[in-house]
Amino acid sequence: MAIGKEIRKQIKSIQNTQKITRAMEMVAASKMRRAQERMLAARPYAYKIRNVVSHLHYAHSEYKHPFMIERETKRTGMILVTSDRGLCGGLNTNLLRTALVEMKAWHDKKIEIDLCTIGSKGFMFSKRIGANILSHVAHLGDSPRIEDLIGTVKVMLDAYIEGKIDRLYVIYNRFVNTMSQQPVIEPLLPLPEISAATATETETDGLKHHWDYIYEPEAHELLDDLLTRYIESQVYHGVSENQACEQSARMVAMKSASDNAGTLIDELKLKYNKARQAAITQEISEIVGGAAAV
Repeated sequence: MAIGKEIRKQIKSIQNTQKITRAMEMVAASKMRRAQERMLAARPYAYKIRNVVSHLHYAHSEYKHPFMIERETKRTGMILVTSDRGLCGGLNTNLLRTALVEMKAWHDKKIEIDLCTIGSKGFMFSKRIGANILSHVAHLGDSPRIEDLIGTVKVMLDAYIEGKIDRLYVIYNRFVNTMSQQPVIEPLLPLPEISAATATETETDGLKHHWDYIYEPEAHELLDDLLTRYIESQVYHGVSENQACEQSARMVAMKSASDNAGTLIDELKLKYNKARQAAITQEISEIVGGAAAV
């Protein structure tokens, strides 16, 4: 019954692994709920400030902030938001594939790319492909704070102001539901106009006449602060969305692993029972054969 011992050892090993994946599934489910709460709390502010800033495109202000000026694209910047850890299905793979397609499109136009990576997976991927990484932050934990992102994002904003990059995008996973996450690429700089998805034709037409906001304090002082906070809030929103996606994907992946382990255990038990039955049958045959010989 040497075969039987090997099969029993395999079953025990898989059962131990199944206990781990079930525990990880429950932990991910708990973290997912908290991550979703943070994401849903950040969404209204992110959408509202994006809408306000989009209106600035149509304002006829005497002061034009550098973030609002469209210029010829010679170099592009991207903020790549990924997770620090794996075991979350194809979440990072799908995002990095989307980012790679976007990078190739820019390279085909002879435009170089500078990267800012948030998360270890994106950093390691960028190093492997030889990308130019300007800034990097990782290990933000389960409750990332916007203060942890400010320094990393400022590097990209300074590069834009100095003219080193002419466009800035953020790439992250948008949370759709527990089973579905969508990689998205959103433009940050120059400031995007009102999205067609969120504005009606009447609203857009109504902003095309000559008008401006009343700024208090001065437009220069207010816009410098507002637009910097806007970029930081959009990046933080991307990080919170990506984290909710990570925990959801990990929960689904661990549940799938637990189910697969259960299926494998059933198959091995069946194989063990067949081997045991065959051994018993052979033993009986040997006994009967020996008795007949006597």
